[in-house]
Amino acid sequence: MQTIIASAIAVLGTLLGSGITLAFQQRTTDRSHQFTRREKLRQERLDAYSVYAGALVNYRRCLVHLWFCEHEVPPPEDADTVRIRAYDLRSNAQEALFRAQMLTEDERLSQLAEDVLTDITTIPKADSRAALDNLRERTRDDISRLVRAAKQHL
Repeated sequence: MQTIIASAIAVLGTLLGSGITLAFQQRTTDRSHQFTRREKLRQERLDAYSVYAGALVNYRRCLVHLWFCEHEVPPPEDADTVRIRAYDLRSNAQEALFRAQMLTEDERLSQLAEDVLTDITTIPKADSRAALDNLRERTRDDISRLVRAAKQHL
């Protein structure tokens, strides 16, 4: 009888040990999967925010060049050619914006990203060199502010 009880206790101990080991392994696996998902999302956000900032810089630079093409005599380049380039760069920036917005959970960051693009779009409408310089400085600072805000979400 004692042998049967001792055997039963040994079996129960083994089963309990196996169950606890399985629970710890499952917990470790779940944590590993969560970490992997968080890291993947962080990398995707880093990529999206970086691509968007780069697209904004390129679009801004092209619009500044367009302003000079429209206001300098002689123009440094054909304004229509630069305008077409600007349309392409705006499309790139919008695509990058949409990706960044899909990856962020912060509505303020999403709105800031959209506002920066809208502000940059006003550059060719500057009616004087002073107004252009003001917009150049403001949009440069806008992009920097956006990058700092996005950095907090990585």
